[in-house]
Amino acid sequence: MQIQRESTCSGILVLCLVLLSYLGAVASGERAEDRDAMVKEQILARGVKDPTTLSAMRTVPRHLFLPESMAPHAYQDRPLPIGHGQTISQPFIVAFMTEIIKPGPGRKILEIGTGSGYQAAILAATGAQVYSIEIIPQLADSAAARLKQLGFTNVATKSADGYYGWQEHAPFDAIIVTAATEFIPPPLIGQLAESGLMIIPVGSPFFVQTLMLVQKRDGKTISTNLMPVRFVPFKRADEE
Repeated sequence: MQIQRESTCSGILVLCLVLLSYLGAVASGERAEDRDAMVKEQILARGVKDPTTLSAMRTVPRHLFLPESMAPHAYQDRPLPIGHGQTISQPFIVAFMTEIIKPGPGRKILEIGTGSGYQAAILAATGAQVYSIEIIPQLADSAAARLKQLGFTNVATKSADGYYGWQEHAPFDAIIVTAATEFIPPPLIGQLAESGLMIIPVGSPFFVQTLMLVQKRDGKTISTNLMPVRFVPFKRADEE
């Protein structure tokens, strides 16, 4: 059984007004200096330049997407555990993957691997409409509640096997996969819009993987290797 929790904005104008209000409140809130330092030292310094991405990274409170014991380490340059054998990616990787898929108002994005909800929040903070899937029900539940509490009305979540994507809302302008798979799931390619972008770590879960950019042109895909990475394995329902 799939557990679905959907919320949508009535229009781009309303969405942007809500986001501007939310982002302004967070930017002036706790640990803003930590976020500024994170962006300057870990993200800008490594070449991420997109203003929309940088704004989202400066405003979304990463420490609220971690277990209390991990919150003091939230803005360090490393992945951190969030329970159930899963992690939140290091800030640079989140920013890099976000910049690559060009999020923003009017863009519809599918995320595979909600985790704690941080990457979904970053995408939503750019103004994109986000659909996020998490196979671990406990993480899906907590992420949905956290995103709702923080005011992200432009994120829809569900607990399901991400291999099959979310056909109901396809096609997607971009797809972001936050777990390592040995091959690109065909259903995700099918749900990628023409001229769409997918970023996904591909390779054995026991070794270094390759972060790949997949572009769809004239119904065909073009893949580009971006960088070596280490992600948690892509979980399937039949592995539970």
